[in-house]
Amino acid sequence: MKTLNKASQAQITPASALEILKNGNARFVDNLRMHRNLLEQVNETSEGQYPMAAIVSCMDSRTSAELIFDQGLGDIFSIRLAGAVISDNVLGSLEYACKVAGSKFIVVLGHTKCGAIKGACDKVEMGNLTGLLNKITPAVYAEKTIKEDRTSHNPAFVDAVTHIHTERSVQAIMEQSHILRDMILNGEVGIIGAVYDVETGVVTFKEHTLIIGSEMYKGHSETVLV
Repeated sequence: MKTLNKASQAQITPASALEILKNGNARFVDNLRMHRNLLEQVNETSEGQYPMAAIVSCMDSRTSAELIFDQGLGDIFSIRLAGAVISDNVLGSLEYACKVAGSKFIVVLGHTKCGAIKGACDKVEMGNLTGLLNKITPAVYAEKTIKEDRTSHNPAFVDAVTHIHTERSVQAIMEQSHILRDMILNGEVGIIGAVYDVETGVVTFKEHTLIIGSEMYKGHSETVLV
């Protein structure tokens, strides 16, 4: 597998970047990971990097984006923090990835059995973690279908909140970064929400959250943040 350079990065479109990520996860699940000479990639990326995508994911030790999507050194930016919450620092990192470094796609990657989601469901308060979990709390309240046992002890509730939080995070990026919004609406960059299953290794892409260009964005703005 060749290391990405400026020329090969420029040839990748948002749609093809998404396809590369989907194919990479399929290889990961089938245990058919591509052979890479990582030391060679260290040398080839020593003078610069040209990642095709940026992944916002949780700090969970089971959710390494490079492994999940079967990518090598220099292929993706990996932005990781508990709950994959969207903050000013995350937005700044994504703006750098896309506007400065030329990445073509953004994935907001939630995952099953997420400790941060469970903490928000249980209204946990603990030092600086409290502020982070507060960014997930709106998704807890947005979940309206489950009436009983709305705690971390109910896997169905945790799963539902995870999906809502992921969708809200995609919308938050669109609303809170005019740089990324303009690039996405112009078709220069794409964005999608997805959820990783820690039991199977499968990434389920939430196709209804996919945005590449202004036409795809129509209908999104009023349906995600409920």
